[in-house]
Amino acid sequence: MAHVAERVDTLSPVFDAFRRDPAFGAGGMSTIRSAAFDRFIAQGFPTTRQEEWSHTNVSPIAQVAFNRAPIAEPSAADVEPFLFAAEIPHRIVLVNGRWSKTLSSVASLPAGVTVKSLRDVPEKAGADEAGPTPFADLNAALFEDGAYIEIAPKTDVGEPIHLVSISVPGASPALVSPRFVITVGERAQVFFVESYAGLGSQVSWTNVVTRIDVAQDAMVDHVKFQREQPTTFHLAAMIAKVERAATFRSHAVTLGAKIARNDLMATLAGEGAECTLDGLYVAGGDSLVDTHTTIDHAMPHCPSHELYKGILADKARAVFNGKIIVRQDAQKTNAKQTNKALLLSDDATINTKPQLEIFADDVKCTHGAAIGQLDEDAMFYMQARGIGEEDARNLLIHAFAGEVLDGVREDVVRERAMRLLEEKLSLWKV
Repeated sequence: MAHVAERVDTLSPVFDAFRRDPAFGAGGMSTIRSAAFDRFIAQGFPTTRQEEWSHTNVSPIAQVAFNRAPIAEPSAADVEPFLFAAEIPHRIVLVNGRWSKTLSSVASLPAGVTVKSLRDVPEKAGADEAGPTPFADLNAALFEDGAYIEIAPKTDVGEPIHLVSISVPGASPALVSPRFVITVGERAQVFFVESYAGLGSQVSWTNVVTRIDVAQDAMVDHVKFQREQPTTFHLAAMIAKVERAATFRSHAVTLGAKIARNDLMATLAGEGAECTLDGLYVAGGDSLVDTHTTIDHAMPHCPSHELYKGILADKARAVFNGKIIVRQDAQKTNAKQTNKALLLSDDATINTKPQLEIFADDVKCTHGAAIGQLDEDAMFYMQARGIGEEDARNLLIHAFAGEVLDGVREDVVRERAMRLLEEKLSLWKV
């Protein structure tokens, strides 16, 4: 079989077709897009011979002839299951990577919050910077639209803001390239929910980039729901920069897609910055979930916390690679990383790799990984007291997941996460 890296030309027709779109050169973006696509071509699709992709074979993506996703406008009833209705009234909806005015609702956002389509302000996209993965560069080359959100200094956004990306494939396999760029000013507070879902059963590929800058003393909560179709490939990069005494908390809930890869990178760029990266991934069938995290302690006195848990059934596979970097000047760093996986079948597998790169001497860094099945003693204990086997299993699974989900501060968001977990488990009848 040809090496995956040799198949980048399958996307050249997509890029050439995009050149004819007015969005390609808007705001002087043509040179930036061409440079980004050249970077992607130079790297190619990763292969399993590369350490960062050694357990994730993306050849199923490379072998598909994708086209740009068509213009689509689903009905409000179609997307309603993926929204929070009146519970979270502020929402920005992208359909196939394009802003939907009819489905979005931003008029009621408080003063101090600016929301714009990236088609109108492409210079805010940060697309001129090399991405952390080849696919981030591909997004920079191909994104047509997206959202730019700016929170003014000292603004306390009382209600969450919901960022929604809906994929609606056409007759042929569709490539969707959403992009979200968020800037949070000094001493501001905001809660974001970022959701990904798809309609239809056609093959599609969501290739997304989210950039978040958190200014001094600001506080940002971010929850991501990924619940795309089993025929979808989901590749995502989230890049966060956290300044002095600021706080960034992330909770990622991954429940869908044939192949899901999340690259999360947080740089603690100011003294006293704090970061939490937590996540729950649930997979069944023959799906693959790959999570790569990097927390870069660039300044002193910065704590970080990381807890990722996986629940795998059938022949599902998972990868977790968590890297903590402590720079030479980042004294008094306090970093803790934990990854745990629960295997519900003998055929489910996970590869986990914690990494510490420490260049300072006055630090406290710990990491741990645990992989196992349901506790037979706990199962026996509950069944001996009249709890049925299925209920006992679900209680243990809920307790396992609850350690992550309980960290979500908004009740309505936490409850939605637990409900989605229950729906996923019901499909397996465990």
